[in-house]
Amino acid sequence: MKRIIIAIVFATALSITALGGPNWAGWRGPDSQGVSSEKGLPTEWSDTKNIKWKTPVEGLGHSSPIVWGNRIFLTTSIEGAIVEGAKPVKHYFDREEFKHPDAVGGDRIYTLKVMCVDAVTGRVLWEKTAYEGTAFDSRHRKGSYAAATPATDGRYVYAYFGSEGVYCYDFSGKQIWKADVGKIGTLGLGVSTCPVLFENLVILQCDEDLGEKSFIVALDKKTGRQVWKTPRKVQVCWSTPVLVRAANRWELVASGAELIIAYDPATGKELWRCKGLESYIVPTPLVGHGLVIPSIGSHVKRAIAIRAGGRGDITDSDRIAWKHEKGTAYVPSPIMVGEKVYLITDRGIMTCLDAKTGKVIYEGARVPLPATFTASPVAFEDKILVTSEDGDTFVIRAGAKHEVIRTNSLGEPIYASLAIANGRIFIRGLKNLYCISTR
Repeated sequence: MKRIIIAIVFATALSITALGGPNWAGWRGPDSQGVSSEKGLPTEWSDTKNIKWKTPVEGLGHSSPIVWGNRIFLTTSIEGAIVEGAKPVKHYFDREEFKHPDAVGGDRIYTLKVMCVDAVTGRVLWEKTAYEGTAFDSRHRKGSYAAATPATDGRYVYAYFGSEGVYCYDFSGKQIWKADVGKIGTLGLGVSTCPVLFENLVILQCDEDLGEKSFIVALDKKTGRQVWKTPRKVQVCWSTPVLVRAANRWELVASGAELIIAYDPATGKELWRCKGLESYIVPTPLVGHGLVIPSIGSHVKRAIAIRAGGRGDITDSDRIAWKHEKGTAYVPSPIMVGEKVYLITDRGIMTCLDAKTGKVIYEGARVPLPATFTASPVAFEDKILVTSEDGDTFVIRAGAKHEVIRTNSLGEPIYASLAIANGRIFIRGLKNLYCISTR
């Protein structure tokens, strides 16, 4: 039996086209990179300080909040009763049935919801049940069936729940359409890859089990109708593809264990490929300086910087700018601020690299408290916010020297990544949604 790496599935990277302005319209915000252009945001908070409002959220969800104007959208999963006789899909390795030791949830009823919250007051404006029933596959015991962050184009919001469907709502909460992209096996660990919005398309990376039925699909944003679908021989992945501008074209770059592949996002046609990262993948690739940088941190620690704009098989060619074999995370995505890449492990150990060359600027830097990290970092100005599962956010100065400016605690576990919009920081805790603001 092949070695199985425990994949904890949480809110990971959502990629969208650059929308500009103060909105945080998908996971990791503008350009899917986690970096905000806003200034003057608070750097200090606690459960009693700089909390503009706090709103309870029913159920369990590790998807991040997204923001457009004064509306926040998020998803949640509410666990119900055990269903007698209900069983999740079976998984096989080398023709032997396999059940992950941390897989749970395939024998219960779940209610999957999309919510809209007023960003100024924290009042719940509406919540809609997208799906109710048993799940096709199990989830990780620490995960959620609402792990994929939704996306919005300012008119509609798009929520993805894996095998349980894709759902489109307008800003008033009216369901515009729903679509079934197929049954996707995830080794019993759940789905966290998120929608990518490109022009009139909603694009989804649907990698499953051993990759025999993996594909990328594009749906029409207005109708949910399939526009294109491209098979790919890549085993299950929890990452989300990114859009990269190269010369006069857009590339949709999808990470993978066997292959990293770039597609034409308008047609699904393959543009280039190179050897993959050789294990299960959760982090979203970085984009900047003409490079796309996928990374992995399970039993292989690796980041690869690839020059966009290639053709055909570019493995070991001059399109590979640099590689780094240390310091990467299993779950959290890295972040690029200016000309520096910051890697952070699941235990909070940080490495800083030169984005263009891969040269190590510093490594082995730690946060003040021992912790586990699931949320991906976000940044504004010269500050990187790194949030632990314990609910502590470490404010780290971006630069050639590792400096922890402040530690802020909400006293509530946090698995979802932060969102920044309109002078506010939004944090989804295990039970509550918080607005951090001094305005």
